[in-house]
Amino acid sequence: MENKKPLILITNDDGYQAKGIEALIDSVKDLGEIIVVAPDGPRSGMSSAITSLQPLRVYLISESQNIKVYATTGTPVDCVKLGISELAGRRPDIVLSGVNHGSNAAVAVLYSGTMGAAIEGAVFKIPSIGFSLLDHSHNADFTYSKKYIHTITKQVLEEGLPSGTCLNVNIPKGDDIKGIRVCRQTSGQWVNEFMQSKDGADKDIYWLTGNFENDEPSDEMTDEWALANRYVSVVPVKVDMTNHDLIASIKSWEGIL
Repeated sequence: MENKKPLILITNDDGYQAKGIEALIDSVKDLGEIIVVAPDGPRSGMSSAITSLQPLRVYLISESQNIKVYATTGTPVDCVKLGISELAGRRPDIVLSGVNHGSNAAVAVLYSGTMGAAIEGAVFKIPSIGFSLLDHSHNADFTYSKKYIHTITKQVLEEGLPSGTCLNVNIPKGDDIKGIRVCRQTSGQWVNEFMQSKDGADKDIYWLTGNFENDEPSDEMTDEWALANRYVSVVPVKVDMTNHDLIASIKSWEGIL
């Protein structure tokens, strides 16, 4: 008899042992069969990186009636590729990534391994969602995020998403969340990105740090405004990064064609 339960492929960029991925599994385990393919350790900031110069190793960590967990030596995108192409056994109905420890709002979507995995799911034309909690703590409390994860995942399973589109979902920490807002990515950039220090040989080294400079802090249509005002932000993200409005203008440049 054919298995009618949806197949949910789950990954992250914090590693298969992270508390966030445990919360994600727990949030959606009643919605279908689950296969987890996640990195064997932290892979934050990997964006859409893939492993090409060395082979990938895969380890079966655990297996129960409805949940199978694999760890790999690859990136989050490698995990999605392996899950879909080699490990799942059938095409997943949805790809979920997270729950990330820390925000992936605004331009963080460009650097995020969590969102790199969700975007890869969209490349395969599978409805995909990246979830993040605004708490970098290793022991972050995901209790209040679970109902939003369940609600959004259930809705996407029922309604689907346009081909080549995924969702970037960021959730405030704490229990006083006001609701969900569908919005757009905030315009801004990271500044003061490095802290200079010295190594043991008195050579310069640089630690990634910085703060986000918001270009539009009062715009209620943005994800940063939603999060600052205690809403879950949901931003549709497209694989197609073409600036379609600029095509005609560039074609008019003298000597371009």
